[in-house]
Amino acid sequence: MAEQRIRIGLVGLGLIAQAVHLPNLQTLRERFAVTHVCDLSAALAGMIAADLPEPARVSTDWRAVVDDPELDAVLIMTPGAHGPIALAALEAGKHVLVEKPLSVTIREAREIEAAAAAAGRVLQVAYMKMYDPAVAPAREALAELGERRVVRVTVLHPADAPQFAHVALRRGSDVDRAAIDAAAACEDARAAEALPGAPEGLRAIYLGALLGSVCHELSLMRALGLPLPGRFDFGRAWPFDPAAPAGEPPSLHGVADLRDGSLLELTWAWLPQFPDYAEEVAVFGAAGRIRLSMPGPYLPAHRAELRVELLDGEVRRDTTYRASHTTAFVRELAAFADSVADGRPVLSTAAGAAADTASLQSFAAAIGRDLGLDVGTEGAA
Repeated sequence: MAEQRIRIGLVGLGLIAQAVHLPNLQTLRERFAVTHVCDLSAALAGMIAADLPEPARVSTDWRAVVDDPELDAVLIMTPGAHGPIALAALEAGKHVLVEKPLSVTIREAREIEAAAAAAGRVLQVAYMKMYDPAVAPAREALAELGERRVVRVTVLHPADAPQFAHVALRRGSDVDRAAIDAAAACEDARAAEALPGAPEGLRAIYLGALLGSVCHELSLMRALGLPLPGRFDFGRAWPFDPAAPAGEPPSLHGVADLRDGSLLELTWAWLPQFPDYAEEVAVFGAAGRIRLSMPGPYLPAHRAELRVELLDGEVRRDTTYRASHTTAFVRELAAFADSVADGRPVLSTAAGAAADTASLQSFAAAIGRDLGLDVGTEGAA
């Protein structure tokens, strides 16, 4: 397939498709041909297809994409978790690039990993932060810090709408609400499997903020070569009342000992009026520190910035790196094309997603303990 474009089908045509993947597929038009688009809204699917530079089939059922014999690959961008679609696509012989979260349970992630191996197909999770060009120098700098003492991960998350106000987002009004409700019920049942004994409100945190956003922080830690927490010793959600009706997400804070002897402090702060999304991974060692600031997810002009502070003899060294203008989203698509065409190893694997999921379950259970709840985890079973 090295000399021909990858024929790709798109499942889910909402924000991430319109703001990110469709423009980037056009940027990489010499490597990809979008030949099938699918959304629950037939009107939206038709509008997106009409904007494509080449003709594409249109459908409202993801099974039509999975079963399309004229496709090489499927890009899954539906809301929520994506386990059933990813598994079906692999079993149908398609390569799969799937937005996060891959799945709600560890069990599903492992099934998907096995299915990809059995089919001999590429399964790549769209953890774009792992592909940011600032990650490699950050990983190298970590080796110079000496004994690591503290890893501090901080996300300041404003309301969603201002972050993509620059996107001319198209919507369809012809979606069958029953299909959305059925998908939500399926996800909640899997969340109950992942967190035995968790009340509905805690399951919502797990499905929303943890699987929907904090998963990125864990994948970034893995890309940096940092160990994931096997168990969170402390977790808190505030303001949060598990008996209250669902509303805005709470802020989250977790503390864990990492197996390298350092302490992880992870804060995900919901700040609806905050002016801009902000995200930083700071690592403090006996000999120095690094601070990696990641760009907002929907702003292609924003770049990651890395600052490394070390003592070099009698001189204090303070070095700043800025990422190139090729975004991590474009780089992850190019990496997917490389894996499909040339068999290059996948960086963001299902096995990695399973490890992230296990840590997120532990985080949710720690929040439960802080509330006096007896919450289990699938990962501890």
